[in-house]
Amino acid sequence: MEWQPSIQALSLTPETTLPALMLTPLSSWGAIELTGDDRKSYLQGQVTCDVVSLEAQQSTLGAHCDAKGKAWSVFRLFHTEQGYAMFQPLSAIGQELVELKKYAIFSKVEFTQSSKACIGVMGGQAQTWVDEHFPSAGDVRQQNGSSAVRIDERRWLVLASDELIESLDAQETQWVQESIWTQFDIDAGLPTLSAKQQNQHIPQAFNLQALDGISFAKGCYTGQETVARAKYRGINKRMLATLTGRLTAAVTCDEEIIIERSVGDNWRKAGDVLSVFQYDDHTFKASIIINNNLDDDVEFRLASQPDSRLSLSLPPYSLDSE
Repeated sequence: MEWQPSIQALSLTPETTLPALMLTPLSSWGAIELTGDDRKSYLQGQVTCDVVSLEAQQSTLGAHCDAKGKAWSVFRLFHTEQGYAMFQPLSAIGQELVELKKYAIFSKVEFTQSSKACIGVMGGQAQTWVDEHFPSAGDVRQQNGSSAVRIDERRWLVLASDELIESLDAQETQWVQESIWTQFDIDAGLPTLSAKQQNQHIPQAFNLQALDGISFAKGCYTGQETVARAKYRGINKRMLATLTGRLTAAVTCDEEIIIERSVGDNWRKAGDVLSVFQYDDHTFKASIIINNNLDDDVEFRLASQPDSRLSLSLPPYSLDSE
């Protein structure tokens, strides 16, 4: 179904009070749907999270890695009415499907890119909206072919059927820009692995050990040796963090975002930027994978604006938890 709602682009500064209910089409996101009798056992042997213990009303973050422990995908896994769905950036899905199917020839499992629309429900009234459209309990809910998944206290993800989309079009709904969802992800310290960063980092660089996205108690899976070694030998040297500052000019959507860190009197690339958000007053936020052992006096700047300075903040959770 070709669908695009009418977007009301909000003017935003750090002081803006957001509406109590906002919906956004997550057009840069998608999902892989899994069906078949062997879907649970097959996926259990491929990904970092514990698929076997995942209840129908739960979701979990996870990663799918190559044999060397480098992540092809960082996703949110949840049950659907037919099987499972792996929610992730749309640009990563093509290669991720190729990698997921590599060892599936002898298993009864099918992988398809979902044709359902991804919708973000945000704000203080997000829970009320979900309760109205998905009248059941739990952090994952099913209704007439659609799935609703709780992200946090202010956000739900909806994998929406055509029937639900048609009903929303008939309602007075405030649709806002997708970048607000990105802002929430950055503030929550949630990773976003797009095609550009595939096969570059181990799961711990995305803080998945702190977000319950890695099970160190489950059986073997692809890349497990590297992931376990990073934990038990302390060899991981990277983390996901946030950099924030006021720029002199807005960055453009087609601009390559490069952030540098100070090294003595010189500057060098600080790490890999996963996502960015900017307010109308040029306040800028970036989610970035950086070294986890930097000195306290290190400075950061946007390479295209050498006079800018960005402040480092750690995510709102302990990096030591599992």
